[in-house]
Amino acid sequence: MWEVKDIMKVVQMKLQDEEKTELNDFLKNKISDLETRKRKLVGVFGRTGAGKSSLINAIVGEKNLLPSGSVCACTSVMFKVEANNDSKKYEAEIEFIKKEDWKEELWFYKNLLDDDDDDAREKLTALYREDWKSKSVEELMDKKYFREIPEFLTWNKKTFKCDSAKELSDKIVKYISASNEEEDAVRQYWPLVECVTVRLPNKDLLQHVTLVDLPGNGDRNKSRDEMWKKIVGSCSTVWIVADINRAVTEKEAWEILQNANSLMGNGGECQQIHFICTKSDNVDDQSGAAVRDVVLKRNQVAKRKVNAEFKKQYPQCSEQFSFEVFTVSCKEFHKSRHLQPDETEIPKLRDVLQSLYNNHSEALNYVSGARGILSLIQGTRCRGVADSKMQACRDLKEKMRHELKVLQKAIDEIYRTFEQCLTEGVEESPDSCKGHLKSLLHPPRETGSGFHNRLKFAVMNNGVFNAKNGRKKNINMTLSSKLTGSIDEEFRMTFPNEDKSGPFKDAIDSFSLDTEGMIKTYKDVDLQLHFLKTEEDKIKTKLKKIIREDKKTVYSSLTVTIEENMQKCYTDAAKITGVGSLENMRRTITDHVHDKKDTMFQMAKENMLKQLNELRGKILKNLEETLMKSIELSLETDDCSFPDVSGELDMVETFYSHLEANPNPN
Repeated sequence: MWEVKDIMKVVQMKLQDEEKTELNDFLKNKISDLETRKRKLVGVFGRTGAGKSSLINAIVGEKNLLPSGSVCACTSVMFKVEANNDSKKYEAEIEFIKKEDWKEELWFYKNLLDDDDDDAREKLTALYREDWKSKSVEELMDKKYFREIPEFLTWNKKTFKCDSAKELSDKIVKYISASNEEEDAVRQYWPLVECVTVRLPNKDLLQHVTLVDLPGNGDRNKSRDEMWKKIVGSCSTVWIVADINRAVTEKEAWEILQNANSLMGNGGECQQIHFICTKSDNVDDQSGAAVRDVVLKRNQVAKRKVNAEFKKQYPQCSEQFSFEVFTVSCKEFHKSRHLQPDETEIPKLRDVLQSLYNNHSEALNYVSGARGILSLIQGTRCRGVADSKMQACRDLKEKMRHELKVLQKAIDEIYRTFEQCLTEGVEESPDSCKGHLKSLLHPPRETGSGFHNRLKFAVMNNGVFNAKNGRKKNINMTLSSKLTGSIDEEFRMTFPNEDKSGPFKDAIDSFSLDTEGMIKTYKDVDLQLHFLKTEEDKIKTKLKKIIREDKKTVYSSLTVTIEENMQKCYTDAAKITGVGSLENMRRTITDHVHDKKDTMFQMAKENMLKQLNELRGKILKNLEETLMKSIELSLETDDCSFPDVSGELDMVETFYSHLEANPNPN
């Protein structure tokens, strides 16, 4: 593909020397737009000790990158690993939470800390050692605690550049991991970190993929929680990592799917879920010859059991995501004492990452776009075809108006289906939310004082809190669950995450100007029609990306509207103090929901329908404006002064024909 890129660079330089016209600017922009890349995100979830660090190290080929063993992964920092395309250095970029957010979090810890809140105690001890127990919030915000990280105080990023993975790991360890050693006096800064991005040199595997080590839940800190939601919603692939000996019984691994399911599915763009059983070589003492047989046999059993458990617990996910189980051994991958490298399945996972980026498809898209641009440049030089251009232009505009009507009709039908589903959800929500809210506000086997602090945090945090078992609870999601449930299936069919199905039930893909068919009638303007075909393909690809992003907002709008309606009661409940405050907070929430139940669910429905309507308008407007401009500039403009690019076009045609004839070059 680099040959075609070189050709387009030369053509762009030629256009720079031409007279500045609307068509000239249009073509230069089109050449610039040929380069569009987006990294695929792979989210890696798993409890501490599951082997995530060793797995990532093995996958990226850097044994000393992520620390393991002597330190335990903290529960809040997101860790990204990607290729460094600009330098031969090992680099890290550390993003901190806002100073004001940390002060607010400190206030909560100092005033509402539960006796069993080990995560909070670990955070405070990591940063302040024993000082947090005796000092006030204002004293704990003193600059002396942040001398090593002045970037935190000014909300800037901290960066490191090193010559090796080990050197970088030593520098960033205090920003990503919690020490297991109680006597360790080194101040750790991970409680203040939102995200760490590491960039590695010479990693072809990561050119188009970013691995993200993620906490299983969101976070008490608002900015970290928002970033967590955004990243989870942007993952095209999710890895759930668990020790092979506990893969089926490991509650935390399966709860991750429960917590993130809506964000990955209808609220995201996940297509694949991979359950990765680690430490597959951990077997009882066996002779060398027997170890391999024991490991491989257990791997097959684990795969069968995990697959069965997934289908049992998440039957709806089986339809929405492709699911595969891997059994890996990082230790054996490095040492190969009993297993061949392929049997460790690390190479297989690398192949999975490689497959996320389709080199052939990327090359074909680029070459096709270049072919279209060169066709238009050459087509504008043709003389004596004014009548053909005029007639073709008229027919294309008429065809476009017809296709837009067909598309609008298809989307309108889908809109009416959503309206019907949501109407049913609105009718059922008031009764269903009573029971859900009662169980949420009166959890079994939890003392009044312990739950008081959790509920106090919830009303101070827009209805979101962690239950005693660590599971994330969201009052707003609980209240909106009947509404989201009413549209879940229709939403999956309308906005599928998999590439094989198009949005709006393939209505976008069905839109066509039939430029290829018109070439038979208008041979004199075949070059312009080739260009318009590539433009149509590009705008449809662009629209699919827009829809994939916007559908996340559409889906979350139901819960967002409920949260907005609950704000007043959260504010009122947060002010409640003194004797009986737990019951008063419960009553405030319950009474508010009772008063709002006849309006807030209807508002949520109307808001989602409004956003669907706006998305429809955006789609139709983008299609009409983009294609109309392309039609008019290519068929209503003459510019014989453009350079002759027939030679370049012939070369690109050759590359294009080769790529089309070889869809599977490997």
